[in-house]
Amino acid sequence: MKIMPASEFSLERQVEYGSEEQNSAVKSIIETVRRDGDAALRSFAQQFDGVSVGELRVSDAEIEAAYAKVDESFLAAIREAADNIRRFHEKQKRTSWMDLQPDGSILGQVIRPLKRVGLYVPGGKAAYPSSVLMNAIPAQVAGVPEIVMVTPPATAGIDGIDPHILVAAAEAGVREIYRVGGAQAVAALAYGTESIPAADKIVGPGNIYVALAKRYVFGAVDIDSIAGPSEIVVLADDTADAAYVAADLLSQAEHDEMASAILITPSQALAQAVAAEVARQLESLPKRDIAAQSIRDNGAILTVASLEEGVRVVNQLAPEHLEILTADPFQYLSAIENAGAIFLGSYSSEPVGDYFAGPNHVLPTNGTARFSSPLNVDHFMKKSSVIYYSKEALLQNGEKIIALAQHEGLEAHARAIQIRLEKEGNSHG
Repeated sequence: MKIMPASEFSLERQVEYGSEEQNSAVKSIIETVRRDGDAALRSFAQQFDGVSVGELRVSDAEIEAAYAKVDESFLAAIREAADNIRRFHEKQKRTSWMDLQPDGSILGQVIRPLKRVGLYVPGGKAAYPSSVLMNAIPAQVAGVPEIVMVTPPATAGIDGIDPHILVAAAEAGVREIYRVGGAQAVAALAYGTESIPAADKIVGPGNIYVALAKRYVFGAVDIDSIAGPSEIVVLADDTADAAYVAADLLSQAEHDEMASAILITPSQALAQAVAAEVARQLESLPKRDIAAQSIRDNGAILTVASLEEGVRVVNQLAPEHLEILTADPFQYLSAIENAGAIFLGSYSSEPVGDYFAGPNHVLPTNGTARFSSPLNVDHFMKKSSVIYYSKEALLQNGEKIIALAQHEGLEAHARAIQIRLEKEGNSHG
């Protein structure tokens, strides 16, 4: 793992918009689904997944049968994780409010859940039940009445879905599930087909084609974000355990060759020890090739003069995951301005947040933590302003409203107020 001064490391983030060929392919897929509906979904499943799909919707019997195919230990863990996630997100709920003004006017805000949300869950070579919980439970807590899940079949040649995905969905309260994936699934959620009604929002991670499809349909439907490769930054001093740091860096590196794993430290001794530990731990890692390429291409150990300088580098990187492994990690918490999730102390390893603690693991990537937040209940709510203006308030403020409207050259706006002042002012007199 390369060691260098932080001043020599490029802090710029590249936004992935896909190649011209990928964008063209996604556009074609979406237009085909809009035109041909379910037939297109079945055709693309055969073309891309090698799967002949019969019924698009997963039956209740299939969901129940999935429970017999998972270990009791998995079921117990997924249920406890779901409880933790639900409790955390319950604290995020907001309520509508109304404010009665002295002149009798009422100003307020009505908060409602979205009606229908589509959850994309990756499948095929990898299945992530934890992503089901993280995406579905906040929507459920928000009160979304219709939560639908799409996921590609897991095994070529049949139209099955990984039973762990089905169990996680059922435990999160999702029973409307369709065996369709890729950009075609995004198109179905955005525009609807004969079998799949259109959604108001699409959330959940996927490959580059899924990401580009979400970008393409945004506007017709809302999306959570366009996620980039996973990333972790560890800010550590010489009290940190090198084995812990190396393990945590590799926990993200194994995700993807494009994943980023960075240590920031003022300790040269720790830097050397972590580099050695990463090399040692890589030897026995099942996904060694992926993690090794990630570390080689996108990993680094950045040395700084002080932890204060390290904090400045962290804020420039705006990482998805930030671990602070210092003698007093809470000392630096208030100085962290940009990070998706912040893990404090030696026992708060990043996987604790990925799977179990309760905060959401759907986090801003690619430096977008500068302006965006983890997936939360607010993402599944919409707000309407409420204005009830009393006669007294209109008479008192009407001339000011007219002045502003006329200044902007919008005479019809001004007249809509003026006609009321003339009529109500005379009657008031």
